[in-house]
Amino acid sequence: MNIGAAAAASGVAAKMIRHYEAIGLLPRAPRRSNDYRDYGERDVHELRFIKRARRLGFSMHEIGALLMLWRDRARPSREVRHIAEAHVDDLERRIADMQAMAKTLRQLMHKCHGDDRPDCPILDDLATGEDGVSGAQA
Repeated sequence: MNIGAAAAASGVAAKMIRHYEAIGLLPRAPRRSNDYRDYGERDVHELRFIKRARRLGFSMHEIGALLMLWRDRARPSREVRHIAEAHVDDLERRIADMQAMAKTLRQLMHKCHGDDRPDCPILDDLATGEDGVSGAQA
């Protein structure tokens, strides 16, 4: 099937399929005599795999490692689990960071009158450069 058909079958945009090929996440599809890319069912399955992994928040690097493990039927599942555990740890850290940011913003909003006065604790806090959010990164 051509790239349009592969995109429709997998739910992945043709532009992203080209990108995945360019970064080596997906092998470059062979070309037909008319120079169109030729994709098979396995390619579509891998595209669905990538799409699902992206929806779960895995990085491209992690997806590449997971794809390699998926392609290797003799893989040890502990390697897959290790990638998933590291990803969950990262997600939990990011969630904690976002919760701390939301808490700080709620506190600042509580201090802001939100009326016609020009003074604003939110802008004052942003201007001071003080980071009251523990673990948050710029």
